[in-house]
Amino acid sequence: MKIKLVSTALIAILGTTLAVAADDDVSALVEQYIASGFKQGEKQPLERLTQDETQKLCTQYRNQIPADMQQAFMEREKATIKYPESGKLMGDWKQGQKTFTDGFAWRVGTIMPDKPDVVRGGNCYACHAADPKEVAAGNIGSTLTGFGKLRGNTPETIKYAYEKIYNSNAYMPCSSMPRLGHNGVLTPEQIADVVAFLVDPESPVNK
Repeated sequence: MKIKLVSTALIAILGTTLAVAADDDVSALVEQYIASGFKQGEKQPLERLTQDETQKLCTQYRNQIPADMQQAFMEREKATIKYPESGKLMGDWKQGQKTFTDGFAWRVGTIMPDKPDVVRGGNCYACHAADPKEVAAGNIGSTLTGFGKLRGNTPETIKYAYEKIYNSNAYMPCSSMPRLGHNGVLTPEQIADVVAFLVDPESPVNK
C-alpha cells in the first residue's frame, strides 16, 4: 500500500512539474510570436509590445483579478491619470468627434500603421456606437449613443468619462478597452474633447 501511495504522489508531482514547464514553453512561444509578428515601422518603438506590471497581473490571473486585490489595483491605475493643464475635463465636441472617429490609434507594423506625421485618434468607432448616423461602428464595447442625454453632464459624469477614457483599468480591472491616455495614444486635451463629444447636448451623440 505504501509503495502505491508513494508512486501516486510521485506521478502527481511529476505531472504538476510537466504542466508548469509546458505553460512556460507556451508563454515563451507566444512572446516569440508577438516579437516576430510585428515589423517595426518609423517611430514605432516596440516597447509598446512589452507588458507592464498591470498587464502582467491580468495575464497571471487570466483577466480575473482576485476580489481582495481589485481595490488596490484600481487605485494604482487611477493614480496614473493626468488632467489637462487648463483643468477643464470637457473640451470642444467637434474636435472630439474627429478624435473619436480618427482611425489612427496605436497601430503598429508595416501594413496599416499609424502615420508618424498624423495626429492620432481614438479609433473609438471600432468598438462603440455613438453618433446614430455613423453606421460603421463596432459593438464590442457598449453603445455610447445618447451618453449625455442618459447620464447628464454633471461634474461627476464628466470626470468619470474622462478618467475611464484615460485609463479604463481605473474602473474595471483588466478592461479590454485601451488605456488611451495612460499609453500616450491621446493627450489629456484630446480626451477632454472626446468627453465633450459624448456629453455636450449639442453633440450628435445626444440628438
